[in-house]
Amino acid sequence: MKSKIQIDMDEQIIEFVKSKTDNQEFNFEDTVYKIVENVLSEQNIFAEIVDVSIQSASVEEIRKINHQYRNIDRATDVLSFPIFTKDELRNIDVNMKEVELGDIILCLEVVEKQSIEYHTGILREILYMITHGLCHLTGHDHETDEEKKEMRALEEKVLSKVGVGRVNEE
Repeated sequence: MKSKIQIDMDEQIIEFVKSKTDNQEFNFEDTVYKIVENVLSEQNIFAEIVDVSIQSASVEEIRKINHQYRNIDRATDVLSFPIFTKDELRNIDVNMKEVELGDIILCLEVVEKQSIEYHTGILREILYMITHGLCHLTGHDHETDEEKKEMRALEEKVLSKVGVGRVNEE
């Protein structure tokens, strides 16, 4: 069963990517859709409808959110707020009509700085952050070395499937 994916994406993110990308033929929204589709497939998460929210926040807004929810008083690139735990997602009834995964919040200013710092380019960096956020929404974390290794492998597998290779491969 293939899920219908509904993405509530902040228009500011779409406009930001368009303003920073030379390739006018690249369809950012389709690529994000494919990323969601691939993360769900890799995690064997199926429902008739799957919802995810991807929003943006300023440096100050994300710093406040990070402090409020994680007790870390600094800006960050991405925050994820999953609805379900990994175990809960594994036990979702395949006949379930609709599943809301949760919210991803991106700080475009931090993502842009990182794209320069890590020499990844803005497009790869923002797609990586969305993939990273989706992995969190599907129950992954990177608190231990083993978790980090598993999550990074999934992120790179998904990005590769949608044509966004590693930086040294591009």
